[in-house]
Amino acid sequence: MTENPNPETKTISGIARRTTSPDAWRDELADLRDAEKDLTRAQDRLAARRRRMPWTKVDGDYAFAGPEGTGTLADLFDGRAQLIVYHHMLKAADPSPCEGCCMVADQMPHLSHLHARNTTLVFVSKAPISEIEAFRKRMGWSMPWYETRDKFNADFDVSSGFGLNVFYRDGADIYRTYYTTGRGVETLGTIWTLLDLTPLGRQEDWEDAPEGTPQTKPYQWWRRHDAYD
Repeated sequence: MTENPNPETKTISGIARRTTSPDAWRDELADLRDAEKDLTRAQDRLAARRRRMPWTKVDGDYAFAGPEGTGTLADLFDGRAQLIVYHHMLKAADPSPCEGCCMVADQMPHLSHLHARNTTLVFVSKAPISEIEAFRKRMGWSMPWYETRDKFNADFDVSSGFGLNVFYRDGADIYRTYYTTGRGVETLGTIWTLLDLTPLGRQEDWEDAPEGTPQTKPYQWWRRHDAYD
């Protein structure tokens, strides 16, 4: 990066800030944009590596409770091939639900765009489904949210705290393909960042993906959320 050799430092709102001319500012912005493009390409390489992660088969089944009754892990897919599960820390009679988990929930996109890419997103918690539903309605959220009723959280590295797991279903077989927690969930909340966590990715033909991955031209599949089939 080539910094302006003669910046002027001013105290603005109590903070020392460099100021410069419009032309010098544009030069520095161009340098910054190059660095941002490098980061984007690095993120693309990381997503490609994620798509090539080996899968591990899920043995056994797990029980969940939703507003319409109980179901299995396979039911959470809702007929789609990919499943993203966010483990929200809400617990029974929770006096102060996790603020960070709630910020993640606030950023969830319209799920029709994920559905168009054969992907389902759900939240799960240890709290009873009646309390989950009351809290979900209070907060104005619409994502599917289920109560876990066995060792699902512990088996998938979220015995305490929060986390995100990704699964793929092939007929009766279910595979775990990805997991993250901590700052790994900071980038969630857009269609792109969520799809980048899945084994099929965005399914666009510019992506570096395993042979046989279904792909279309960029933009071709995009719709307004009320215009999907």
